[in-house]
Amino acid sequence: MTGSTESGTPFEPVYGPDALAGFDPEGALGEPGGFPYTRGIYPTMYTRRPWTMRQYAGFGTARESNARYLELIAHGTTGLSVAFDLPTQMGMDSDAPLAAGEVGKVGVAIDSIEDMRLLFDAIPLAEVSTSMTINAPAAVLLLLYQLVAEEQGADPLALTGTIQNDVLKEYIARGTYIFPPAPSLRLVSDTFAYCATELPRWNTISISGYHMAEAGATPAQEVAFTLSDGIAYLDAALAAGLGVDQIAPRLSFFFVARTTLLEEVAKFRAARRIWARLLRDTYGAQDPRSMMLRFHTQTAGVQLTAQQPEVNLVRVTVQALAAVLGGTQSLHTNSYDEALALPSAKAARLALRTQQVLAHETDVTATVDPFAGSYVVESLTDDLEAEIGRLMDAVADLGGAVVAIEEGFQKSEIESSAYDVARSIDSGERVVVGLNRFATTEPEPYEPLRVDPAIEAEQAARLAALRAERDADAVTDALARLQAAARGSDNVLWPMKDALAARATVGEVCDALREVWGVYRPTESF
Repeated sequence: MTGSTESGTPFEPVYGPDALAGFDPEGALGEPGGFPYTRGIYPTMYTRRPWTMRQYAGFGTARESNARYLELIAHGTTGLSVAFDLPTQMGMDSDAPLAAGEVGKVGVAIDSIEDMRLLFDAIPLAEVSTSMTINAPAAVLLLLYQLVAEEQGADPLALTGTIQNDVLKEYIARGTYIFPPAPSLRLVSDTFAYCATELPRWNTISISGYHMAEAGATPAQEVAFTLSDGIAYLDAALAAGLGVDQIAPRLSFFFVARTTLLEEVAKFRAARRIWARLLRDTYGAQDPRSMMLRFHTQTAGVQLTAQQPEVNLVRVTVQALAAVLGGTQSLHTNSYDEALALPSAKAARLALRTQQVLAHETDVTATVDPFAGSYVVESLTDDLEAEIGRLMDAVADLGGAVVAIEEGFQKSEIESSAYDVARSIDSGERVVVGLNRFATTEPEPYEPLRVDPAIEAEQAARLAALRAERDADAVTDALARLQAAARGSDNVLWPMKDALAARATVGEVCDALREVWGVYRPTESF
C-alpha cells in the first residue's frame, strides 16, 4: 500500500531500479563538490573534518550567557550561536514598557556595546565563528559585535560568522519584524554592501526555513518558500548594484532536521540541486561558490515533547543523523528538556555530546554522501525537487516572495499543513511516543532552569548609568546622521556604527529608524 511523505508525495513500500527510470545520474548527481552539488558542496565533506558543532545559547544577562559560552567551548563546541531575548529581537531596550516581563527570558538581553563586551568577555572573536539569530535589528547587533572585536584587536577582514538577517520569514511564520518589507529589504541590502568591504568573510544572511517548519511547513514548503526568499534577497542586492558573484557566495541557509530521516536527507539534496541550477541558469553565476547552497541545520524543536522528555534524546539523535547524512555545514542539537524550560547545563552538554558521538564513534564521516544511489533516496529527491519547483513557481506567479507574503500565500499554506498535522496527532493517525501512544502516568520530577526576574531591574539600572555617563550630544548627532541616511539612499550602516560607538542603545537606533521608515502592521491572510 502506497503511503505519502510529509510533503505529500508518494512513499512506496518498496523501491527498485524502476524507481529511477529516466534518472540521469551524471546530470543529477555529479561528484561531491561538483555541480549540481547534490552529493555535497565539498569533495571530501566530513572525511577530513566534521561539520561545525554550534550550540544555540543565551539567557538572562550577558554575564550569565558568557559563562554558558565558556562552558560550551570547554566541552568542545566549535562555533557559538547566540539567542537574543524578545525585546532585543524587536529592537527595544530592556527598560521599554513593552519589554516588561520578557527581559532575558528566551535569550540574552543586549542593550548596548557594554552588554556586547560582557557577552564575549574572554572569548577571542578573531578565533571563533559566531552565529547570531537576529533579524529585524541584525545590522545593529552585527555592528556591536564588530566594535567589540575591534576593541579586542581583531581584524574585521578576518572575522567569521553569520547573522540570520532574514526578515521575510518573520512576516511568514515568526513575527519579530519591525519595519515594513521595503525598508527591511533596504536594510538587508545595505548590510550586504557594508560587509562586502568591511567584513568580507562574514555570512550576511542565513535564509531560514527552520521557523516555517516549526510553524507547520512541510519539507517541500520549507525549502520552496526559503529559496523564494533567497531569490528576493538576491534581486534586492542586484538592484543595489552588487554583482551576483559578489553576493551569492556569502548567502547561507538555515533548515530544520525532522525525525523523518529519509525524506530529510532527500530534502537537503534537492535543495542543493535546485539552488545550483537557479544560480547558474537564471542568474548567470560564474563562480562555483555562488552555486553552492551552504546551510546550517537545527534539530526540530517542535517535535520535542514535555511528556517523557528523556525520549527527546532519541529524537534529537535521529534528527541530527538526518542533517549529517544530508550534508549540513553546521549543526545545533536541541536539548532534551527544551519543551519544559530553558535548557539546563547538563542537557546542553548532552546535546553537544550527541554530535560528538556521531562524528567520532560512527562511520558516517568515513565516506562522502553515504546514501548516493539509494533507490528510495534518489527517488524521493526527484519527487521533492518537483514539488518544491511547483511551489516556487506559485510564488513567482504571484509576483515573487514579497508580493506573496503581502497576499498571505505562504502563511496560509503553512497554516493548512500545520492543521493537518495537529488533526492527525489528535486522531492518533500520527504516532508521537509518550504523547498519544506509549504514555505513562507516573510523575516525572524536573527542576527547570529559571531566569531571575531581578535582571530586568539590573538591565534598567545599567541603561540609566550608561545614559548618564555618555556624551548625549554625540549620540543625538550620530542618530540624526543615521536618520538622514535612512531618508536618502546612503548606506545606513556607517552612521549606525558611529551611533553605537557613541553608546547609543539598540532601542534608540531602532527608534530612529522607526521614525523614518514606520512599522509593519500585518493583515489577515484569509
